[in-house]
Amino acid sequence: MQILFVHQNFPGQFKSLVPALLAAGHQITALAIEGAELPGIRFVRYRPLRGSSPNIHPWVTDFEAKVIRGEACAGAAEGLLASGYRPDIIVGHPGWGEMLFLRDIWPGVPQLHFLEFYYTARGSDVNFDPEFARPQWQSGARVRAKNSCGLISLEQMDAGYSPTEWQRVSYPSFARPRVEVVHDGINTDLLTPRSDASLTLADRNLVLRPGMKVVTFINRNLEPYRGYHSFMRALPQMQRLVPDAFFVVVGRDGVSYGAKAPEGKSWKEIFLAEVADRIDLSRVAFVGHIPYAAFVSLMQISAAHVYLTYPFVLSWSMLEAMSCGAPVIGSATPPVQEVIEHGHNGLLVDFFDYDGLAAVVAEVLNQGQRYRTMRQAARQTVIDRYDLHRICLPRQQALINRVAG
Repeated sequence: MQILFVHQNFPGQFKSLVPALLAAGHQITALAIEGAELPGIRFVRYRPLRGSSPNIHPWVTDFEAKVIRGEACAGAAEGLLASGYRPDIIVGHPGWGEMLFLRDIWPGVPQLHFLEFYYTARGSDVNFDPEFARPQWQSGARVRAKNSCGLISLEQMDAGYSPTEWQRVSYPSFARPRVEVVHDGINTDLLTPRSDASLTLADRNLVLRPGMKVVTFINRNLEPYRGYHSFMRALPQMQRLVPDAFFVVVGRDGVSYGAKAPEGKSWKEIFLAEVADRIDLSRVAFVGHIPYAAFVSLMQISAAHVYLTYPFVLSWSMLEAMSCGAPVIGSATPPVQEVIEHGHNGLLVDFFDYDGLAAVVAEVLNQGQRYRTMRQAARQTVIDRYDLHRICLPRQQALINRVAG
């Protein structure tokens, strides 16, 4: 088949699917703004033709930005059409607007959308955290306007898929019958427990190994959406309860989700300053962004991995930690609760209970042998439900074949 992939930062969530489709003999073309030009793929870049309008109503800024991207992507698609190209199926992430007008270029070509998240004003990430909540009616109106492009995409798609059931049911009821649950997949052959793992922190002259009391916390960017503030507020008590523990915090200083920090600051700085006089910084390493191989080693070493999130998109890192056999202490929020059964394959804590989080981490560190069976169950959960090669890729490929047909 001729398969067209659309993603603003290709390959994105399709990083494992695209090579599998190439190996199966399919022809792949990618439409993207940024990304990797993978071998064997025709890569077509497009550029937005203009920026957002000044002084536009703030509720429609997001809509305009996505329309601008959609226009640029459709222009590049028109060039492909003029060259005689016609895909058998279009697979893409509609979240940034690129998919908006492709039905007007190829009216009869089926579309499969990767559906990551549909925003709602209640029961989800918006206003979950009282510290950053905006409970006025305008907050709900802003979210409703933000979903406008998403609604257009749902009207156009032939089928969609979401990584978790909770992400699927975030979408309106009229669309759910066309949406399947298929996770991106976890490479459990690579992400496996290793007793000989090690990680060198050169600036500390320290080598971390399994058996050490290493607590890990990982965000793409250190921010409230992923519970960085909860972790930092629990850190003084964690250090009091386990004074010989070492804490490794992975993540950049920017923002992936939610509001930016106040001007001139980062969320990392703000919440570190809040507890700085109550923690021993010599036992905390902020390592920023690390290579993937180092991340894997860190998960194989971790004696307690803390994963906190608003009710939002589930990070790959939690499942990757479970696959490595790390004991995961997760927030009792969706979709974490869809994966972790408390006491069976992980432990759940209240997102805002800082002392409760500290107590659970201390228990896992001080009574590590008690949690060996839990760690094994965590890995087995990932193998049984999220394995890349045995479960997720075959299901993704079968879905593409079915929609294309």
